[in-house]
Amino acid sequence: MYFSKKNKSLTSMVDSFEKIPVQIYASSKEGSKYVAQEIAGLIRAKAAQKQPCVLGMATGSTPIHLYAELVRMHREEGLSFANVISFNLDEYYPIEKEAFQSYWNFMHRHLFNHIDIDPANIHLPNGNWPKEEIKKYCAAYESKVEAAGGIELQVLGIGLNGHIGFNEPGSSIFSKTRLVNLDNTTRIANTYEFHNISKVPRLALTMGISTILKAKRILLMGWGQKAAIIARSVEGNVTEQVPASILQQHNDCTFVVDEPAAADLTRIKSPWLTGDCTWTPQMMKRAVIYMALKLNKSVLSLTADDYIGNGLSDLLVEKGDAYELNLQVYYLLRDSITGWPGGKPDAVIPTHPERTKPQPKRSLIFSPHPDDDIISMGGTFMRLHDQGHEVHVGYQTSGNIAVTDEFVTRFIDFAVGFEDMFGIDNNKSQAILTSARKYIASKQKDQPDTPEIRSIKGLIRQCEARATCRYVGLTEDRCHFMNLPFYETGTVEKKPMGEEDVKLTMELLQQLKPHQVFCAGDLADPHGTHKVCLEVVFESLRRLKAAGEPWINDCWVWLYKGAWQEWDIPEIEMAIPMSPDQVMKKRFGIFIHQSQKDMVPFQGTDSREFWQRAEDRNANTAHIYAALGMTKYAAMEAFVRWNY
Repeated sequence: MYFSKKNKSLTSMVDSFEKIPVQIYASSKEGSKYVAQEIAGLIRAKAAQKQPCVLGMATGSTPIHLYAELVRMHREEGLSFANVISFNLDEYYPIEKEAFQSYWNFMHRHLFNHIDIDPANIHLPNGNWPKEEIKKYCAAYESKVEAAGGIELQVLGIGLNGHIGFNEPGSSIFSKTRLVNLDNTTRIANTYEFHNISKVPRLALTMGISTILKAKRILLMGWGQKAAIIARSVEGNVTEQVPASILQQHNDCTFVVDEPAAADLTRIKSPWLTGDCTWTPQMMKRAVIYMALKLNKSVLSLTADDYIGNGLSDLLVEKGDAYELNLQVYYLLRDSITGWPGGKPDAVIPTHPERTKPQPKRSLIFSPHPDDDIISMGGTFMRLHDQGHEVHVGYQTSGNIAVTDEFVTRFIDFAVGFEDMFGIDNNKSQAILTSARKYIASKQKDQPDTPEIRSIKGLIRQCEARATCRYVGLTEDRCHFMNLPFYETGTVEKKPMGEEDVKLTMELLQQLKPHQVFCAGDLADPHGTHKVCLEVVFESLRRLKAAGEPWINDCWVWLYKGAWQEWDIPEIEMAIPMSPDQVMKKRFGIFIHQSQKDMVPFQGTDSREFWQRAEDRNANTAHIYAALGMTKYAAMEAFVRWNY
């Protein structure tokens, strides 16, 4: 864990960049525990003084671990919420309280239903307030906050555009509780809750920025892909175009972030600018690459003046002259590029990313959804097979919620027509299909699918995955449909990793005893499936290693990205180049997943189709390598090795 401002061990140079104290934790769970402990301490201190504790609460995916930890503390440590008065930041408008996506439902589902808070002390903006009386109700909400003595501690999340609450860019610093229009980027980001952007409300109720600033203490939490906006909010100028930056004007605000969300802070991205720096090969590689990209130069063309002018004179002093440094980084980049992801046969290349032996290898690709294998590492997938390795794919989840009802109807029509055309009399299948068609036709907004419809949707995606494997050249026995239970809730919200998920994964690993495992390190998917799938694989491998399985020491784990993000160039340890023909072949493989084409139900903030995202990211990786002085390829897939 890293600390800013409150930790005297860090140089004051950090303060010159970070205008808000920042605490960095290894994971969102650890960061959430810190926030929960501070909240619990305040609640207990107020209870000891026989005073109410007024809390400002946030919603969305950010505080889920926080509320889970508070519930745990209530159940296991006796933390009472009897003296708590809560005020929520915001609510969609219009929306029914009971709607799954409403923040009223969210707060009761995740927190209020599990603690001893007095229902009379719960305050949330009402998504059913009459529109013509909104101003009156908003003013009354402000008055309730003031009557309670003001908010002691306000919990916030942050949007990708810097919004706090639903105060979008351009919101006035003097704004109060009101009805607002949601920015389109916010609506796209929240699509994961509603399946389709057309269903995301265009309006919302929110506390204003001035209301938030009146809180005595503010804790803003930011996880995962929020790195860019966290850095702008903490290190940039105060501007209403980045509402979170206005928190620089609060005298007791702290940002609590995980390591991915801290990645763009100067002390993390360019620590050599904030004080002493330990010049490991990886740190040297980062510094030189960032400098080369900033100056638009190839690595080998950097000069001593470039190093001195970009804060890297200490590196010159410690490691030698610019020419030698340039060569070292050039070789690190060059040696990461290989056309042999399973190792090159009959070759002794000490700097090659993968081992030569054993040859061929048994490779297991874990695919969180039924299309991540081809989207994120399709070129590598095909190359592994073409080079004679025994390739298996473990499809971790069914992916059923990402299939639209319209697509199911199309397949039901085909199935019924097929039976009618060939005179097949199967009363059971006809009954299931008829029931499914009837249910979809009368399905209400936010109504979950029946188990039968979920099974049909899962089957659609399974058939697409099988077709992809056949396209690559794999036989049926190389496809493993794991259907991990954590995913099978029928809703966007998933369960945490469970014991059965780990058990199923361990069984597949034990069955195959792979030499290589590829899994998704892409944690920016909007509903968290990739993250849980990765945690399941990591936990399974740790347990197998602890159990002393002999094969585990020869199993290398490679992490891929691509569907949502790409690895930063200095992080890449293996880059697989692709020709234009290979790029096109990968595109056609992605097209096999017809249920995911044209309309992506959970596209997050990126409106492009997955094949477009993958091609653009792969092409950009190749372009950056070329800009740094490497051979120019059409595209590259990138991997980072995980050591356990």
